[in-house]
Amino acid sequence: MNQEEFKQKIKDIVDSNPIGTLSTVSQNKPNARYMYFQRDDITLLTATSKQTHKVDEIEENPNVHVLLGYTDWDSPYIEMQGTIRVREKEVIKEEFWQDMMKHWFTGPDDPDLIILEIQPASFRLMNSKEKEPVTLDM
Repeated sequence: MNQEEFKQKIKDIVDSNPIGTLSTVSQNKPNARYMYFQRDDITLLTATSKQTHKVDEIEENPNVHVLLGYTDWDSPYIEMQGTIRVREKEVIKEEFWQDMMKHWFTGPDDPDLIILEIQPASFRLMNSKEKEPVTLDM
């Protein structure tokens, strides 16, 4: 599998399975939670409130791990390692906004809404047609 095929597989998995886990590090221990992801090419984006523990954890240690996909025993999924950059500009919040977010935020202009941009360091494609996991280091 070449690099472009690999990147397309990542995009397909994110587009068809936008809910996954985001793991942060707190006091040298992992802390995982389900999140809704969108993508900009192969960079992942997710929304959260400034008032969450994950934001405190990210400020302490921006390294994260994401799992997306895996809908049954043999379906492909990705593992991603990266670092987070907090985005607060209105334009990105408006682009990311979805009506389901009204449960937590008043709108894309809510001052507590931030977008977490996960800059990939590496991807690992699991359960692909390849016999072994396929890795892409950035």
